[in-house]
Amino acid sequence: MSDWLLIRELAKQVQSGSTTALSLVQKSLSNINKYKDHKAIIVTLEDSAIKKAKELDLQIKDGKKVGELAGVPFIAKDNYLVFGSETTAASNILKGFTAPYQSTVIERLEAAGAICVAKANLDAFAHGGSTENSDFFTTKNPQDKSRVPGGSSGGSATSVVLGMAPFALGTDTGGSSRQPASFSGCVGYKPTYGLMSRWGIVAMASSTDTVGILANNTQDVATVLQVMAGKDSYDSTTVERSKDNYANIKTSLKGKRIGLIKEQMGNGVEKEVLDSVNNAVNTFKKAGAQVTEVSLPSLPLSLAVYYIVVPAEISSNLSRYDGQKYGYSAPDSKDITDSYNESRSIGFGKEAKRRIMIGTYVLSSGYYDAYYKKAQTVRTKLINEFNDIFSKVDFLIGPTAPTVAFKIGQNAADPLQMYLSDVMTVGASLVGIPAISVPTKVKGLPVGIQIMAPQHKDKELLAVASAFEEAR
Repeated sequence: MSDWLLIRELAKQVQSGSTTALSLVQKSLSNINKYKDHKAIIVTLEDSAIKKAKELDLQIKDGKKVGELAGVPFIAKDNYLVFGSETTAASNILKGFTAPYQSTVIERLEAAGAICVAKANLDAFAHGGSTENSDFFTTKNPQDKSRVPGGSSGGSATSVVLGMAPFALGTDTGGSSRQPASFSGCVGYKPTYGLMSRWGIVAMASSTDTVGILANNTQDVATVLQVMAGKDSYDSTTVERSKDNYANIKTSLKGKRIGLIKEQMGNGVEKEVLDSVNNAVNTFKKAGAQVTEVSLPSLPLSLAVYYIVVPAEISSNLSRYDGQKYGYSAPDSKDITDSYNESRSIGFGKEAKRRIMIGTYVLSSGYYDAYYKKAQTVRTKLINEFNDIFSKVDFLIGPTAPTVAFKIGQNAADPLQMYLSDVMTVGASLVGIPAISVPTKVKGLPVGIQIMAPQHKDKELLAVASAFEEAR
């Protein structure tokens, strides 16, 4: 399991010369190899990582100033474009594709001295909640190899818990960083929509896609966010960052108004999860927070809304993978139509095809008003309910997932059951608010508590999550 110091402490040691970037990278690569049977990593960037580490150590030796993440290794989910490696999104249709440019957030991390050491496995195109939908292999839970690590950022979560790197990048469209954090036993953070650039990240659903950060503690998440947040001219959805330093998150829970979501504490939630959330509630109360039960009447509809809106956007975004310009192209096709059909039929996996078909259906003539338009209407109602409840409380809490990690293969033949693992997380994604999953202290398998805050209150969210960790 992970034994890394806080990220800011690692960087200080590298900056002072008391340790080297090379030694941190070598430790990371050693742990990747040590736990390779967990199948968390698609490709290791050993040569480039070692080269960058040696260059950084030389700069420090020469007295040059280096960034605030100097020498800190990290792992990127394989839907981030990174120079010098394939970017496959764990799909056969992108196998062999080498990025012609690099994502903005990777650029910002590297400018601060962080070093990408590997690309992590995921559900292909981030479609899934177990990492079983990867076209390459299934990642195993770091606590129990017979179970899933969650998804779609399952490789990122597993790599963090096993100490392959101090932090990893995921993505979060409907819970894809928070849910695997809950299943695997780490912290998973989804920012306010638009706080971090998505330029250079393979698109899933453009109205809910966000960068995700996975780490072993909230302070590390905040340290990384400080480097990554802010507007980007390449991504028109990005918003202005806070002028405050996101990494300074010291606060007290005393007097904080916390709302426990009634709709997330009922049927369908395992007793182990309910007990863990109730324990967390007691922790908040003992630390001086005011916890009251609140209701969001439309929240139970959020999963249905999500699985109409998101497949519609997936159908549009995946239309670019046609086998003509890049990625897999079926050989020996008779004509252009056959090439389209064969390339997409072979290149896409079952879940990608399922979501394309659902999305195309709900957007089609005669069904747009019946499904897509109604879903967007309920989404607006959901936004209004969240805005109203945040006028009465400062933060919302509930379980991150309704269950602990399930067995590999347990839900593989039941897509609806698989979709239900997102039931607690999709609400925050639909309304664009920041949310974080923090492990609760329980016996047995990990359970995460989800904390949510109003839009643009990311620093406040991270501060409360960090205070909860201390109180716990």
